Amino acid sequence: MSETQGFDLQMLAAASASAAFNRLAGFEVVAAGNGEATIRMTWHDNFTQYSGHLHAGLIAALLDTACGFAAATRAGAVTASHFSMNCLKPAIGCHFVAKGATLRAGRRQVFARAELFAADEQDRLALVATGEAVLVPTGEPSRKIDGVGPWL
Repeated sequence: MSETQGFDLQMLAAASASAAFNRLAGFEVVAAGNGEATIRMTWHDNFTQYSGHLHAGLIAALLDTACGFAAATRAGAVTASHFSMNCLKPAIGCHFVAKGATLRAGRRQVFARAELFAADEQDRLALVATGEAVLVPTGEPSRKIDGVGPWL
């Protein structure tokens, strides 16, 4: 894989499945390609904070993963050098959808943003948080799982 060859949906779904945190949280990569990625997670009561909303740590993880996977479709393996998020309203829903997009993919940095939506029973989406990331292409796979990879 060259430095500029991006990952596809199958590779990113496998990478996500290889990460213990993503498996525990139930992250599902539902779309990836052309500088974009979509991650889905089903609501679970164990993921709430004291007021019953989705915990900010999971909000950040969804946004960060969507940014990273969107960037990976353009740049291959990446690692974050900066991440920030804004919580716009309490995150409550049946499931959550994080949509990431690559803003600019350079040789040394990739800029991405993501939006997190809470979905109700009718699958209506409400924007609950946004995030931005600066990622650095690693130029090579960072690890393999059971001899399979490369992964992010």
